[in-house]
Amino acid sequence: MAPLADFILAHVPLPTLPYYLTSYVKGKTPLSTPWEVFPTLLAYLVIIFSTQAFMKDRAPFRPQRLFQLHNVILSGGSLLLMVLILEEVIPMVFKNGVFFGMCSTDMWTSHLEFYYLVNYFFKYLELLDTVFLALKKKPLAFLHVFHHSATALLCYTQLNGKTSVQWIPISINLAVHVLMYYYYYATAGGAKIWWKKYLTTMQIVQFVIDLFAVYFATYNYYAANYFPHLPNFGTCAGTESAAVFGCLLLSSYLGLFIDFYIQTYKKPAKGKAVANGKANGKANGNGVANGKANGHASKSE
Repeated sequence: MAPLADFILAHVPLPTLPYYLTSYVKGKTPLSTPWEVFPTLLAYLVIIFSTQAFMKDRAPFRPQRLFQLHNVILSGGSLLLMVLILEEVIPMVFKNGVFFGMCSTDMWTSHLEFYYLVNYFFKYLELLDTVFLALKKKPLAFLHVFHHSATALLCYTQLNGKTSVQWIPISINLAVHVLMYYYYYATAGGAKIWWKKYLTTMQIVQFVIDLFAVYFATYNYYAANYFPHLPNFGTCAGTESAAVFGCLLLSSYLGLFIDFYIQTYKKPAKGKAVANGKANGKANGNGVANGKANGHASKSE
């Protein structure tokens, strides 16, 4: 039923871990209480902005090998985790149907709980992305900082809420991260990647699918439990607070990423607009300049 998981257990020497590291146990599993999560995320903000201030009058620090290793771990780890989740989920969905796969309490297996826990820990490892940006003296965009910190919080709420639908956004997010962290690894080594723009498109599509799934699950939960006269397929597993928080946060992600796409890929650069204005001004005043301007314009386009 799970060939990759079985292969790993049979052939890869794994350490014997305590129960609270293989299952989510509130108060025992690391980062399983608000008293751990919120101070950790606050420390993340303090560290990155302190690093940014420290580097203000210093030359950029570029730990290329360490940065590439970080991205290899996250790209390869995301691929492995995605396959493990899907080989656990797909047989159950084929056997019992899509609604079962999205909403049944039976979709919370011990294997999936462990995979969700590993994915949750990945979110804290991904916070190092911002530290590298600060060391390189790159701008710390609101979208980047908000997305990284809020996603760790999102995974925390979904583990607490035991939402059965979460395998959908997690699996898609892992697929995007396989490509995204490979992109970072490759470009850090000097490679020219032409499909950067499509990564943002993939992220937008990801959130559209995520929102369809989580709003569908949340609607059915509320309809079945509070408004049974409304059409529904039955209730969905998970707490109300986790469902509402997931819907709101993923909705904000979609809006922010669409805005980022428009600002980055659709609006003309200021320098190009100024250059075009100067060229047009010269063209209107002189026929020779007009020919030169058009010639340069055709090359630049």
